[in-house]
Amino acid sequence: MKILISTDIEGVAGVYHPQQTRAGNGEYERARRWMTDEANAAIAGAFDGGATEVYVNDSHGDFRNLLPDGLDPRAQAIQGKPRYLSMVAGVELGIDGVCMVGYHARAQGAGILAHTINSFAFAGIEFDGQPMSEAGLYGALAGEYGAPVLMASGDDLFITENRPLFPHATFVQTKRATGQTSGISLSPAQSCAAIRAGVVEAMAARAAAKALVWPTPLRVTLRTQTPAMADLFCQWPTFERVAPVELRFAAPSVEHAVRMLNCCSAMSAMLR
Repeated sequence: MKILISTDIEGVAGVYHPQQTRAGNGEYERARRWMTDEANAAIAGAFDGGATEVYVNDSHGDFRNLLPDGLDPRAQAIQGKPRYLSMVAGVELGIDGVCMVGYHARAQGAGILAHTINSFAFAGIEFDGQPMSEAGLYGALAGEYGAPVLMASGDDLFITENRPLFPHATFVQTKRATGQTSGISLSPAQSCAAIRAGVVEAMAARAAAKALVWPTPLRVTLRTQTPAMADLFCQWPTFERVAPVELRFAAPSVEHAVRMLNCCSAMSAMLR
């Protein structure tokens, strides 16, 4: 049984501030160690639950956050960018289930460090009118490959947003949001124990899990942070400008949509 663990950092216990998510300072170095520990907890839970192969996808920022020499050696790490399937790269390897560790609420939400893909560029993403978080986007992408989301961890508002999309998944709350940069958190040790137990529970219930299969073709709505950002993205002739900070495009598949969004995210660097 092959399991893919996708690891972000904003939903990790003890992480509240953008400084903790950006390389180049001691706060980040501490947070990436906590991120690595939570990944290890999920790896242990997957093997406890019967996994035979585990892949860990580094899914934050430049995808070079997990400490390779600190990871459980039974797992294989997927790091670096660009890569076509981004936060669920590895799902093409015949994965039987996905665990999302350290995830966060969507852009314009009230969760801790809430955003969707790129907080500088994107103010919101919808699929066919449905607001989407990163968990929703990548859970649907995994679904196109037949892999259900089995487990996910993050703050309470992340869970509230995403439980309707993944009703069969096991959710683990690592902290409670009291603001975008404040909250009440489990200790790192408590969080790791809860994640390990949550993955074991999810593995036991795997037979009831269903992949999120989004109807296609789909209509994607992207709201940008500024009109200038929409100006930039609409250089792409397939985009329709429907408002100063809103554009739409049609996509034949979720993978097509996600790859286009990630191209926009990369393009946005020219306006920094």
